Amino acid sequence: MTVRKNLSIDDYFDGIKGGDTTTLSRAITLVESKKEEHKKIAREVLKKIMPLTGKAKRIGISGTPGVGKSTFIESFGNYLIDELGLKVAVLAVDPTSYKSGGSILGDKTRMNKLSINPKSFIRPTPSGLNLGGVASKTRESLLLCEAAGFDVVIVETVGVGQSEITVSKLVDFFLVLMQPGAGDDLQGIKRGILELADLVAINKADGDKLLLARLAKGEYESALHILRSSDFWVPPVTLCSALKSEGIEDIWKIILDFYSKMSAEDRIETKRDDQVLKWLKELFFEKVNSKILSEPEFENNLNSLHQNVLKNKLSVIEASESLFNDTFKEFNK
Repeated sequence: MTVRKNLSIDDYFDGIKGGDTTTLSRAITLVESKKEEHKKIAREVLKKIMPLTGKAKRIGISGTPGVGKSTFIESFGNYLIDELGLKVAVLAVDPTSYKSGGSILGDKTRMNKLSINPKSFIRPTPSGLNLGGVASKTRESLLLCEAAGFDVVIVETVGVGQSEITVSKLVDFFLVLMQPGAGDDLQGIKRGILELADLVAINKADGDKLLLARLAKGEYESALHILRSSDFWVPPVTLCSALKSEGIEDIWKIILDFYSKMSAEDRIETKRDDQVLKWLKELFFEKVNSKILSEPEFENNLNSLHQNVLKNKLSVIEASESLFNDTFKEFNK
């Protein structure tokens, strides 16, 4: 990953604060870099821009493959910009191949109109091998976008699956897109996603699919009634057609209603505080894991115990306990 080195910390700060998307892109590239020299600069940049963060609406969007996430985001983003005058950033996470490590990063090509809008910023990012449906540095990228003055930051996740709940640790509002034919989708969708959804929008509700979409709406409303018991917010189910830009305004009104209720009860700040705590724990355990795996003694002990398990001298449980005790012997004193 190439990062030009002719920008100082102040240059990054001034560029981001001024809404310069070129500087913003370079800052995100910086935080995604695995080079230690870049990580050091990135930490200083993030520290400096923190007072500028926290003002954007953070929206996560997920959905089954083929549901039209990119089409929806383009329609939704253009509505926010053209009709309401807002600035919109999209952090679009593309799946990375486990075999090649490659990623298509084609979101900009699927959002032609939105990508050339001067009030938009689209950043395609490979998910790496992260199971959470978001890239490992999405949090930092989100903060940088907020500091650059974007009013709405959308995180488009890889696709619906059990691990997609990671997005709930990043955003305020979680929108799940579905498509007509709810019977099959309800069988295949993970329960955890619906439990976390703040809104289910059935896309492609037009033409000969409109009747199916209406039937799906009833099925999802029934499912959500069973799964969600919160008195604070009952996730609505709505219809939309991203291709025809229908139902987009209604979705935005639902999101505003959610924020209004959250703000009235100081829930936004509480939710974000909780997210920061989870983030802190994740980073800590990431450091611990990296440190342990880098120790030759750990690798030797692991291999030795592995062989003992294969020879039936130890059970896996006994071996894991021994590995833990040896690794953290300093803490056991």
